[in-house]
Amino acid sequence: MKTLITPSPEPLDWKKSLLWLTLAVACFHAAYTLLKFPAAGLLIFGFAYGLIHLTDQPNVRRAFYFGLAAGFLCYAPQLFFMWRIFGPLAIVLWLVLAFWIGLFVAIVCGSIRRWGKVKAAWLIPIVWTGIEYFRSELYYLKFSWLNIGYALPIGSALFGMYGMGFFVFTIIVIIYYWREFKVTWVEAFLILGVLFIVLALYLPTLAKSKNKMKLPITFVGVQMEFPPEAVIPQILDQALAKSTNAPIFVLSEYTLDGPVPDSLKNWCREHSRFLVVGGKDPVGTDNFYDTAFVVGTNGDIVFKQVKSVPIQFFKDGLPAPKQEVWNSPWGKIGLCVCYDLSYTRVTDELVRQGAQLLIVPTMDVEFWGRHQHELHARVAPVRAAEYGIPIFRVASSGISQAVTGSGQVVTQTSIPGNGEFFSAQLRLPSRGSLPLDRFLAPLCVGVTAIVTATLLFLTWKEKRGKLKSKTVAQFSVCLT
Repeated sequence: MKTLITPSPEPLDWKKSLLWLTLAVACFHAAYTLLKFPAAGLLIFGFAYGLIHLTDQPNVRRAFYFGLAAGFLCYAPQLFFMWRIFGPLAIVLWLVLAFWIGLFVAIVCGSIRRWGKVKAAWLIPIVWTGIEYFRSELYYLKFSWLNIGYALPIGSALFGMYGMGFFVFTIIVIIYYWREFKVTWVEAFLILGVLFIVLALYLPTLAKSKNKMKLPITFVGVQMEFPPEAVIPQILDQALAKSTNAPIFVLSEYTLDGPVPDSLKNWCREHSRFLVVGGKDPVGTDNFYDTAFVVGTNGDIVFKQVKSVPIQFFKDGLPAPKQEVWNSPWGKIGLCVCYDLSYTRVTDELVRQGAQLLIVPTMDVEFWGRHQHELHARVAPVRAAEYGIPIFRVASSGISQAVTGSGQVVTQTSIPGNGEFFSAQLRLPSRGSLPLDRFLAPLCVGVTAIVTATLLFLTWKEKRGKLKSKTVAQFSVCLT
């Protein structure tokens, strides 16, 4: 019977494992906390390097526990605001997130012990990307924050946020396993040649999405957290007085506790302005759709988009039955409500339909704290850079943002900034484009599932074989 392959004569002992655990956690927090130094995001490479070292354990179980510990120590402090929202349930949510890090370390450890380092090394970026995409986009408790792609200074229009995770782990694998790969110069040139061919085929498509920029449109956003309905037209008058030429005004998610009232429809009609405002569209007597309404210059509702992914454990309405883009006078504009921006599977659909800009009414409650606002503010620049289209995001309390198609934040508000308004001129490209990871990440999920199933099957078969051999041996003893 085939025996397991030991990755090295001396796998990591407890002392060395704790040291690499400390390095991974420290680099993760530095990358996500030192906001004043964007280059600190590059320390996420240290996080990946520490995790790969932790895979060198004597058994899969210990590898899982070290990965689980790394995940919990990374996520719990960064997401401590969840305690304010959920109380003790936050501990369970932190452990759920940490589980995926533990699973990654366990799968890699199992692959190395069974197939050896060289054969298993190429799986590492694939397994990381597959797990990261699955936990961020595909199951009920999906949560995309604190991914590697959000930590790096600039979101990649070519690779995408999940592709950046693949890229980081590929670099670390090359550094960690370089001596064992024994790659010849011919093989290295062949690999680079394939990469250049892929880039050559994709870059012209990317370039087309950023040319033919149209004239800029002025957007005005107003931060208000659960304002009385009567004061909203007054605040809009103040914003209009400072931006008299702006055609579109935007308010946050849940600015209204119901549909758009006549007072706001009359304001749009009197001033010949468009208004995007978050409210509730009733469904029956006891439910609703969390909706972004677009009120036209004639006072009519010309478009509305429901939130696609209501937040788990919140009374956040029913999910959107469909997604569409608003064919505005300036071009196609996509609306996604608050947390929908964190899901690429939601925003990708808007880009596929031709969205040239995204408007994002958002609810960020002041009580949730500064760090929650700062983490949420990382999403829009990455998403804008991925698609090459601008984003205008208006939160109930700081941080609201105007982001160009290159991912540059040109305007943002303060925290909490209640009643604060801001304006920005944004140019709409001819169209956006999807980065490469939108095709790579689902493939990685499939490969990761196959690898995991194979490891489980081989382990089960091995244990069954040992049990059968033990039973035969006992039976033989009884006969003698």
